[in-house]
Parts: sequence; C-alpha cells; structure tokens
Amino acid sequence: MPSSWGKIFRVSTFGESHGDSVGVVIDGVPGGLKFDLAEIQKDLTRRRPGQNLLTTPRKEDDEVRVVSGIFEGKTIGSPITLIVGNKNHLSKDYENLRHIYRPSHADYTYHAKYGHRSHVGGARASVRETIGRVAAGAFARCILEDELGIQTIAWVDSIGDVFANITDNLPKSHADVDVNDVRCPHPEFAEKMIEKIKEVRKIGDSIGGTIRAVVRNVPPGLGDPVYDKLDGDLGRAILSIPACKGFEIGSGFEGTKYTGSTHNDEFYVEPETGRVRTKTNRSGGMQGGISNGEEILIRAAFKPTATIAKFQNTVNDTPEDIIMKAGGRHDPCVLPRAVPIVEAAINLVLVDAYFYQRALQPEWLAVWKKK
Repeated sequence: MPSSWGKIFRVSTFGESHGDSVGVVIDGVPGGLKFDLAEIQKDLTRRRPGQNLLTTPRKEDDEVRVVSGIFEGKTIGSPITLIVGNKNHLSKDYENLRHIYRPSHADYTYHAKYGHRSHVGGARASVRETIGRVAAGAFARCILEDELGIQTIAWVDSIGDVFANITDNLPKSHADVDVNDVRCPHPEFAEKMIEKIKEVRKIGDSIGGTIRAVVRNVPPGLGDPVYDKLDGDLGRAILSIPACKGFEIGSGFEGTKYTGSTHNDEFYVEPETGRVRTKTNRSGGMQGGISNGEEILIRAAFKPTATIAKFQNTVNDTPEDIIMKAGGRHDPCVLPRAVPIVEAAINLVLVDAYFYQRALQPEWLAVWKKK
C-alpha cells in the first residue's frame, strides 16, 4: 500500500484509525535545521477531532511526540519519526459492520484489492491517517517560512449552497481564518455555513463544500516540466486527502469561459524591484508547471461525509442486498478540519520542490535572494 510522498523531503505515514497510533517518518532532511515541536502541535490541534459542535464528538488530544531524528531542538540528518497515540477509539461501534460495505466508503474497494480489510473506523481510508501529513506539513511550513518567507493560508469558501466566494481581500493569517468554528473569514457567510451544518446534523445527514488557499512569496522556478509539474503535484497531493473530489488552480474551470486575449496574464517589469510580474493571475501562480513568482491560488472540493445516521441500501460480503444504518462518531461536514490538511499538502509539495531545486541548482537560492 503506497504511503510515501516526495523526491527529497520524503514522508511516509503509518497507522490506522483504530490502531495503537498514527504518525509519520520524514526522510531527506539535512542536519542543523531548527525543529519547533510547538509549531507541529499547533497545526495538529487545528486538525484534531472534537474541537466544537460542528465536528465529530470523538475526543483526542492528538499530542505528538518525537521518536527520532531530533537532538537539542535541531535535525541531525537521520529520519524524523513523529507519533500520535489513538486514545478514544470505540471499535465495538463497528462490529455490526464487519461484513457490510458502507455506501461511498472504501470498504468494498479495499476488500476487492487486498482480500482482507479492517472494518473498524475506516482504517487507512480514515481522515485520521492525515495526522502524519499534517505533522510533516507543519515542519515543511516552518522551513518554507524561515528560508523563503512562504505563507500558506486556506479557508472554507462554501458549504453546500452557501458560497462566500472570497477572491479579493484574502485572509492574511490563520487568525483571520480561525475567527469562527467553520473557518470562513467572512462573518456573514460563516454564520450561514454554521447553520447549514447544524441543520444537516440534526437530521442525521452530512454536507460538502469547497476550500480555497493562497500561497504568498513563492519564488519563480519551483516545479519541473512535463511529469513533475508543480500544479500536477499539488493536485495529486490534495486529491489524496480523504473526501476530496475536485481540484482547481488559478481560474480553473471558470477559465473555460474566457478567450485567450482576456485570460492571458500579461507580463511587466515591477519598477521598485526590477522583477518580472504579471498584471493578472488567472494562471494561479505558475506556467508550464513552474512557479512564476505570483500567488498560488487553489480551490478544492470535498464531498459530504460518507457516514450518516440514516438507513441506506447497500450490500454485504456474501454478497446480498441489505439495508443498514451506520453507528460511530463522525463529522457532519469535513471542511473545517480539512483546512489545515489542505495547507499541509501544499507545504509538503512546496518544500520538496524547493529542496529538489536547491539540489539541482545550488546557486538558485542565492541568485533569487539577490534580486
């Protein structure tokens, strides 16, 4: 089962939803880099379950501990292992689902592929697997901030038919996003989103939505042509997040409505810096799969949570048609907790692209910083 990502900054996640623990091994990190465990914990706390009434009632502290690769607050060049224990799993809630394939879950496909599966909590298909990604992504965030000044901010842009559609005055910090439980920086639409989630939860249902993200201060030159395009890697990383069903960069599907003359981003030389810039940013910060120095603009679509408290038609592993109602504890909407996961996925792609570019052209960073 592939569980690794990256060419140089390589992460391998491990663990299942109802296992003893989950975590990540990070390889390819040079020695001597500052490692702030509090920064890792901060992102995990934003992701953890049981934060408020909009999320699953499963209570987990998600306290991370370092097992290897760090000494006196710095990396030592060996693999870094981060582990989070699973404390509040209730596997007995899933016993009646041992032989049942839950609608829109990975139960059937995992069984079809491997011939054997863990029926408790979704196992590797659970969003709990993303703890490892968020932990590694938090470290990636610190490296990108310290060495390049890169800042990644994501937020909930829609829930169901409630669209904030924030494309101007984008949030400047996580504090702007975390101002409410739904993580939408627009107060009026945030309140409507909260009511929408409460409404579907009350009737035992779930709802989906979209997350937008902006990445600032990305230097030009990250990413590679053809098979390792930066936007391709970003799409792959974000679409690998559980429940993610769509990915756009820049104008995305909306761009199909334009003509070339109205969609093209015209270049100009910025007088203050002498840098090449674009007058618009419909490309979303890159051309030809390589960053161009403008803000990276991303949107991701997430489906409604598959587990709902309603009777549904399905089949068991006999197989035969049956009717089932799922138990357990689940998010009525994954969007608020998916915000830090999207940020982590973006930062993992960017730090790997940065390390690769630095290895490919050691002088690249020095030349860029002189501009």
